[in-house]
Amino acid sequence: MVKTLRRRWRPPWPPWLACACAGLQLIAWSNTAAAQEPKEHSELDATVVAPFHAAAGARTTQSRTFIVRLTYPDEGRPHAVRWTLTLSGPGPQGTVLRRWSGTEPVGANGKSVNLPWDGRADADARERRVLAQDGLYQLRLLAVADAGTPHEAQVEQQWHIQVQRGASTAPRVSAFQAGLQQLPGLEGQPGYRIVYANLHSQTRHSDGGAALDACHGAQDPQTAPYGPIDAYKYAQDHGLDALLTSEHNHMYDGSDGTNAAATPAEAIALYQTGLAEAAAYSAAHPGFLALYGMEWGVINKGGHLNIFNGEQLLGWEKNAQGELVADIETPKGDYAGLYSLMRERGWIGQFNHPAYAGQFLVNGQPLGYTPDGDAAMVLCEVMNTSAFSTNDEETETRRSNYEAACNRALAAGYHVAFSSNQDNHCANWGASYGNRTAVLVTNKAADTSLSRDSLLEALRARRVFATMDKHAQLLFTANGRLMGERFDNRGPLHLATSFSNSAGRQAAAVAIFHGVPGGNGSVTPISDQAELIVTPAPGPHFYYARLTQDDGNIVWSAPLWVNQLP
Repeated sequence: MVKTLRRRWRPPWPPWLACACAGLQLIAWSNTAAAQEPKEHSELDATVVAPFHAAAGARTTQSRTFIVRLTYPDEGRPHAVRWTLTLSGPGPQGTVLRRWSGTEPVGANGKSVNLPWDGRADADARERRVLAQDGLYQLRLLAVADAGTPHEAQVEQQWHIQVQRGASTAPRVSAFQAGLQQLPGLEGQPGYRIVYANLHSQTRHSDGGAALDACHGAQDPQTAPYGPIDAYKYAQDHGLDALLTSEHNHMYDGSDGTNAAATPAEAIALYQTGLAEAAAYSAAHPGFLALYGMEWGVINKGGHLNIFNGEQLLGWEKNAQGELVADIETPKGDYAGLYSLMRERGWIGQFNHPAYAGQFLVNGQPLGYTPDGDAAMVLCEVMNTSAFSTNDEETETRRSNYEAACNRALAAGYHVAFSSNQDNHCANWGASYGNRTAVLVTNKAADTSLSRDSLLEALRARRVFATMDKHAQLLFTANGRLMGERFDNRGPLHLATSFSNSAGRQAAAVAIFHGVPGGNGSVTPISDQAELIVTPAPGPHFYYARLTQDDGNIVWSAPLWVNQLP
């Protein structure tokens, strides 16, 4: 028998070179895997531009043109986006008057669809003599991309328009200060100062901070010229009281994917530098509060949330050596685990631009409830301006409304107040529009300073209203209890809305909404007046007020949570 001798094969290169090649292969694998994941800010975006008032020359017809704007920045092919715009009213329970729909191939460059409305109540040619009556109408935009596929994405937007040919029939609303003075227990106690804040923005520490003339979307992480200190100075110069720079937690490795060559110590040091810079800026500018935190998560089938007071960097990415590029490992998509960590450490957060479905999953449930999440999450963004706006005159027209998703969180049992931010990625922190998150911070009369602790205390108490107008002041009470509170009640409940605007705007419409926390049901309007007396059924309830100004800008109160006793 002939034996074949087999010599053990050895690589024709020295061991150190084999290690280097293995490292390169790991880096290439890591980069390839990262490239297969959708990039941040690559999702479907759909908005509708709807003039609140008709133009001066269309007073009789009240006609105007709506613009549906669709973009899908996902690198690659265009996506088929099916959209429907529905006009209903007048009033929140009004019937559907018109419906427009279509399907568009949409890519990174986007599509705009102009939809003229003639002010008529019926699209049927035989009924075109009938004009829509005066009142407040609702526009609902539903856009669905790649319907019926595993990549299906959906966006829903709701806005108001006003039809007004005759004299105004605006509801009577008491003044903000008059409402505040009626609250019990304030005599001899510190009063409240309204802090107008932007609690969602980015700088060069992640994918923001580009100059306005060079900003065309999200930046490559850590490449833009402007950092947190630049952002704080800009925001203060533009009249804000507070700014949070909320950097993406998974970009501290300098990439939008996974950087296998990242040095954990450098990422952790950068986060600590941000915290230190914010504290130093606040100390040097007592009337302004600089905040630094992180935006945790991925948006595609996950969801972003801000952590306002996290002292350590959280993450899930590891480098080629298997080292965590963060202080604490938090698995991507594990929202229940994150909530538990946040509650344990006393950290609080905000649901950022939440989708109605597909985000913040717990046990497969969108915006799924956990007791830890309820303790940790204090805000829900109800409205944002475009994250990539380069507008610095507060006139941005691209805006998104997330009231439906926030209502889903409330109905699930979350105790969250509404917030309104700008998610700035360009160097226009707080200046793309006049929207703000307004926080009622306890304040002594002679004290003009603003502390981080006082703001965090107010956020935990949900003493917040969300406004599209930085001049607005809104108060919502129940039997003298301030919005954000939770209390037991017997007998009638007196709900009251108070409003003022230092620029002279008036209320055009008010709606008071009701829902049942933990019931996962609908949230419905129960009154179109500023005040209402109701005797709830025994059990838990929540109520909030939404006020529409005479320019179309909206202000949302925080909810009140009432446990009605028999």
